[in-house]
Amino acid sequence: MLCVARLALGAGVIGLPCRGKSSLAAKMVKYRKMWKPTEPQNWAVDYQERYIPFSKDQLVDALVKEFHSSSPADRESFMAFVSHVDSNLLLRYHSVREQLQFLYAPINPDRDTLEEFSMTDAERLVKEQEVLAKMEPLLNQANFNSLSEEALAYALVVHHPHDEVQVTVNLDQYEYMRFWALGQRIGPLRVMTTLPVQKRGFFDKTRIPSDRRYFKRVVVAARVKNAYLMLKCFKDIPLEGLEQLLPAVKVRTSILYRTLLNMMLIVSGLAVFVNVGMVVLSDLKIGTTTLLIFFAALMAFRASKAFGQRRNVHSLELVHMLYYRSTSNNAELLDAIALRAQEEHAKEVILAQSFLLQLHHHHYHQHPLQEDIAPEIVEQLKKEVQTWLLSHSELDITFCAERACQHLRELGVGVSPIAPTHTV
Repeated sequence: MLCVARLALGAGVIGLPCRGKSSLAAKMVKYRKMWKPTEPQNWAVDYQERYIPFSKDQLVDALVKEFHSSSPADRESFMAFVSHVDSNLLLRYHSVREQLQFLYAPINPDRDTLEEFSMTDAERLVKEQEVLAKMEPLLNQANFNSLSEEALAYALVVHHPHDEVQVTVNLDQYEYMRFWALGQRIGPLRVMTTLPVQKRGFFDKTRIPSDRRYFKRVVVAARVKNAYLMLKCFKDIPLEGLEQLLPAVKVRTSILYRTLLNMMLIVSGLAVFVNVGMVVLSDLKIGTTTLLIFFAALMAFRASKAFGQRRNVHSLELVHMLYYRSTSNNAELLDAIALRAQEEHAKEVILAQSFLLQLHHHHYHQHPLQEDIAPEIVEQLKKEVQTWLLSHSELDITFCAERACQHLRELGVGVSPIAPTHTV
């Protein structure tokens, strides 16, 4: 039955079946052969930033000042529309959260109530697939981007030079892994440590963080074999650090540090051997072979202690990073996703209504749209909103105009669907 469940996972939208693992492994090999890749292939096409970086209250205030301050009646009408949106979405998303929590309850690893019945691993896998399938549209409405296999292969292979903490991931350990991200930014970011800043380098100069690509929020859904679904959300995570959010990873020492440490051990070992070994050979009459074996054992012991201490430091830094950058887990994460989807839904509808009114130059209607809005108006709406968002946030944001217009129809409000007239 477990095999059947895994086949079902492979046929669905989630999972790492054998074919998926081989495909991901092949892409990882491709990135290992590249010389210093800086981003996943086709990244600009695969990742479209849709997150509106303003709270609903900030957005409403800005729209009132720019578009709805000509008269008290205009402002009151707009605020009444905002209240109507809030009350409508509150009931809708409350129902969505209840359904999602009910579906998740049997597999919630954090529940503190008595377990009604035990589940086999196969049954748990199927239930987890149902939860993730239910989460997918919510994450989409919350304007998260599902990171592609290409992006995951890049993250698993490429390490930023300023990331001292590095981990290895064994794909065979996982049933599946999924990542969603929003709020892509490029700028300085101190990554992987909240420990006191140490001076580094030969001249004791504090390292200055370089500009790099990171995300304001990352949602992870992963399952280790014979374990359970792990749902977590993190903030301010770099693209090259995604693999550090997975369970069952092993901290490893970078090639550069291993090389430097080995060179230091060899040089110090040779110095000790020349200065001490010769005296021991001459005074204690110990054989050369015995002395070499002794020094080799001593150097191996020093190397293991040095590497072990370094791994412990990196493990502590990884724990600190996960502690301070984790925002929600499991059942609480499901509520957080639903609330974010509700807010993004409201912001999209409010933006669409305001800009459609500007495009058509008339007041609100209290009846639902009877026809689809003309495609040219939808396209013009998209351009106008994206231009406005760019001017106010200095971020290139893709506005889902078609979805926003559909939401307006569902709310029972709208504007005239006629196309704008063109003057010669």
